[in-house]
Amino acid sequence: MPELLKDKYYNYHSLHELALNFKTAYSLFQADNFVSDVMDNPWHELELKARIRKITICLGKYLPADYEQALNIIDSVIAGYPDGFNDSAFVIFPDFVEVYGQDECYWDLSIAALARYTQISSSEFAVRPFIIKQEERMMKQMAAWAKNDNEHIRRLASEGCRPRLPWGQALPAFQKDPSPVLRILEELKADPSLYVRKSVANNLNDISKTHPDLVTKIAKDWYGRNDYTDWIVKHGCRTLLKKGDPEALSIFGYDNSPADISAFALGASSVMIGEELMFSFTVSAKETMKVRLEYGVDYVKANGRRNRKVFKISEILLKEGEKKSYTKVHCFADLSTRKHYPGTHSIALIINGIECEKLDFELVR
Repeated sequence: MPELLKDKYYNYHSLHELALNFKTAYSLFQADNFVSDVMDNPWHELELKARIRKITICLGKYLPADYEQALNIIDSVIAGYPDGFNDSAFVIFPDFVEVYGQDECYWDLSIAALARYTQISSSEFAVRPFIIKQEERMMKQMAAWAKNDNEHIRRLASEGCRPRLPWGQALPAFQKDPSPVLRILEELKADPSLYVRKSVANNLNDISKTHPDLVTKIAKDWYGRNDYTDWIVKHGCRTLLKKGDPEALSIFGYDNSPADISAFALGASSVMIGEELMFSFTVSAKETMKVRLEYGVDYVKANGRRNRKVFKISEILLKEGEKKSYTKVHCFADLSTRKHYPGTHSIALIINGIECEKLDFELVR
């Protein structure tokens, strides 16, 4: 089993190294006591974000109470790393700003610190309470960040205001009305950095889950103007495409009439949890058409109901009379994000958003 991120990023060795770095920057820092306090019970039971917060609280205990002085010490620690160094483990630094720097008297210090610290890790989580507390003021700051020369800061402008950032505090106001977010995305829609473009696309995808018509309207307006923007639009519409949204499909040239499926077969009528199931099929077209080929697995949930998850196979231009055969393998091993339950499951073939054929099989223990 792969090492958990919480153990990879935050273990005795990494915490001890961090403590020594703080000791170098601030001679009064009690390195051993810091590590001991961080790792006391229930450290091993804490998940990733809970560990981050515990480290932050302990830093607040062993750094000076003066917020500006504490930031200066953190800056000295960061200065000890090479230029361009970036490590997700250092999200503890923006978290420190979130915990200790939200008072009005610290505004300028905190905003500047979030911009600095996002370059060594990411301030995407820490910035969200500032947005909730002072939305208009913070979004003006995000708009300024969107014009910054540094790609990490530009990405923060987009990633920090995603309505549904995974593991991040929700922004219900933007889920209801994403217009403040769209002004940021408009600035970044042709950004030269892939790192930024991915964030813009993910932001659009978030918005599509509550405002699908708005996103298809934006996609129609943006698509075809710039290669960078085209990539953002396509990636930002991925949830709509998986749902078979006709308008979204039409933007990218997918016909709403499916191709023909033949020889669809499963490798077995039953499969054990933890094993793989093979399936195969042939697709053909009577006339030349652009084909988006997917398959959906109807999983049995703990309550006995079924829920579909769609997986992309390929996107191809199928010429008149052309046939293509596929053999795919799907794994039913339990994951941290998905637990499998026995029962009757299905695999459905989907072409251009339309379900073509479906076969049942049994998943057993």
